[in-house]
Amino acid sequence: MSRRAAASPPRSWLRRSLPLIIALILTAGLLVLSVFTGVADITDTTGRGHEFTWITRIPRTIALVLAGASMAMAGLIMQLMTQNRFVEPTTVGTTEWAGLGMLLTYVLIPMPSLMLRMTIAIVFAFVGTLIFFLFLRRVTLKSSLIVPIIGIMFGAVISAVSTFIALQYDLLQTLGAWFAGRFTGIEVGRYEPLWIVAIVAVIVVIVADRFTVAGLGKDVATNAGLNYERVVLLGVGLVAIVTGVVTVVIGALPFLGLIVPNVVSMIRGDNLRTNIPWVFLTGIWIVTVCDIIGRVIIMPFEVPVSLVLGAVGAVVFVFLLLRTRRNLVR
Repeated sequence: MSRRAAASPPRSWLRRSLPLIIALILTAGLLVLSVFTGVADITDTTGRGHEFTWITRIPRTIALVLAGASMAMAGLIMQLMTQNRFVEPTTVGTTEWAGLGMLLTYVLIPMPSLMLRMTIAIVFAFVGTLIFFLFLRRVTLKSSLIVPIIGIMFGAVISAVSTFIALQYDLLQTLGAWFAGRFTGIEVGRYEPLWIVAIVAVIVVIVADRFTVAGLGKDVATNAGLNYERVVLLGVGLVAIVTGVVTVVIGALPFLGLIVPNVVSMIRGDNLRTNIPWVFLTGIWIVTVCDIIGRVIIMPFEVPVSLVLGAVGAVVFVFLLLRTRRNLVR
């Protein structure tokens, strides 16, 4: 009996971990497919094709992993903080604020460095997201469906301001390139700032329980002994860092933070601690698949990943809206 009892916990752990192990194996296979997808034949040892492996393909794949996982995580944090399933950086104006910060950096400072652009973008994303959070606190909304609509309107106003400034300083083409999220230009020396979001992911894993409690509401969090305001500021700061870095290096990745948390939540529930690995993996899957589609659909040219992701995300967004409305009617 004692031997069976001793053998039971490992078997139980293996049974619980088996889906995650299979998911990791599938993720590795998908990333290998991403490395070998493209115009250049990296298996050609007679030419320079093999050099693309280390110059572009591997950095691009790493960028897919970091950007996909971090933006999905940012959407999850925002949904917990606002207690709304339809909130994420591209539906509340966070991405537009980051773009405005980059634009003003180019207007005020000739030839700004990458770190300066990221810093300004993070600051603007933080301020813009905080303004939206303060607005939600002061205004009582009868339906959760109104929140993303207001957020999209809020982002559209910021986008209009950015467009006006870009027209005045002949930067409209540059602004359009920023918001066209793509991994085409990712290579050695250009993707390294994305490692910052990996640090943010580690922080989120460490404080996941606090975000879970804060997601239950201010009263519950305060009764549990949690400093609610501090946790919200921390969440907004982490979201701003992720959005600012990804927007500067990659561009906008629309609806990613909306799709992933909702899909994971529908399957696994709302426990942040146990959902984090699945949010990371699902974000990587969606971005990688959309990027592969963008690479092969009109090969040898590429479609920006934001275009494919936006089309998929719009369909999922409408589905979630109809699903929520149907539940409300019932």
